[in-house]
Amino acid sequence: MLGIISYFILAGFFGLLSLASLNAELGLRRRYVKALLKVFEFGRTRIEKSERKNTLDEIEEDVWDEYHSVIGKEVQNAPSQLQVPNLPRNRSFNTLHRDFHLCDVVDFAKVGVEAIIEDEVTKRFSAAELPSWNLLTRTNKNYSFVSLRLSILWGLGWILRYCILFPCRLVISILGVLWLLLCTGIIGYIPEGRLKRFAYKHVSLMCFRITARSFSAIVTYHNLENKAKGGGICVANHTSPIDVVILASDNCYALVGQKQGGFLGLLQRALDRATSHVWFERFEMKDRALVLKRLQEHCQDAEKLPILIFPEGTCINNTSVMMFKKGSFEVGGTIYPAAIKYDSRFGDPFWNSSKQGYVHYLFMMMTSWAIVCDVWYLPPMARMEGENAIAFTKRVKSVISKQGGLVDLEWDGQLKRLAVKKEWKELQQQEYSKKILGE
Repeated sequence: MLGIISYFILAGFFGLLSLASLNAELGLRRRYVKALLKVFEFGRTRIEKSERKNTLDEIEEDVWDEYHSVIGKEVQNAPSQLQVPNLPRNRSFNTLHRDFHLCDVVDFAKVGVEAIIEDEVTKRFSAAELPSWNLLTRTNKNYSFVSLRLSILWGLGWILRYCILFPCRLVISILGVLWLLLCTGIIGYIPEGRLKRFAYKHVSLMCFRITARSFSAIVTYHNLENKAKGGGICVANHTSPIDVVILASDNCYALVGQKQGGFLGLLQRALDRATSHVWFERFEMKDRALVLKRLQEHCQDAEKLPILIFPEGTCINNTSVMMFKKGSFEVGGTIYPAAIKYDSRFGDPFWNSSKQGYVHYLFMMMTSWAIVCDVWYLPPMARMEGENAIAFTKRVKSVISKQGGLVDLEWDGQLKRLAVKKEWKELQQQEYSKKILGE
């Protein structure tokens, strides 16, 4: 029995290798997504029907309560001879000049509370709400108990995702990583030259495509003629760590990042043996001049792979694009923008690193229905004459946000981890003091 299972695992793995090498697919995942859309539509109609019924019951209760409250008010508001209407007081300009009272801060506190609730920054660091339930367990409402048929459907979906899809995806992921380590180790012994670059290109695409299949990624790439070329820099909006897998499944990139230990460090060393990437020590990342110099040296060699950078520096929840760091736009190479937009109906790819560990996040990705997204390669861009790095950065960010249908925000994404700058607080204090003084 064990031998038969092993045979099927090996056959499936070599089938994946063949499909990944040829960049081909059988179409099963796309049919699976279409079937999911029909299931979601059924769930939506059942939920809306139940909510309409509950709303009608609540309206009947509210009408009955309002009838009794109106009768009570008529009795309470009966005219009385003892009531005297309020007489307006005479006021002069001098009465407006007075000392500070504690109630003067009420308006300021109200504005502050409104900013906390409705601010356009904090809500970008949490999962965006879906217009309808997608039958995942990760929800604040017990939609699964709306009706018997929906409960049965949710239970079958749970079994499919956790008992069938998750084990298969985990096996694919492990085999893909082992294959990457094996292939990059072999490529490391090939001398530098055209053969090594050719081998790494095909191995990289194959391994990242296998990794993408470990969470059933279905990616549609647009405008392939604009893909990044050697000596350039590809910049994209950042939603998830799997953004690297999504982009690297269609093109080869040189990665940029801090040297890590453990399992991630093992992958970095494996990739570095096969081709040139840009890894920094912890103390080097703080040296802006050193980072810029290393990137310029890489971009000056057209034989090297294009660099892949996410200028936001943190993950945003697939609804907006926040401030880009200008460092990668000062290198001087050609910028190749790319816009990534996920379809959160099948699985939310956003990584809330402040609440989820990396292993927990990967588990959520592997137990989602699928990861569906679109990638748009935009025309290459370069700094115009007289344009500074900040203006160039904003121009590229605007193009990416517009293409991806994302909100273009000027806020720094590092507010996810750092406190607001002291200068911003002082500016608000000055504005409020002017209001109190009547200036």
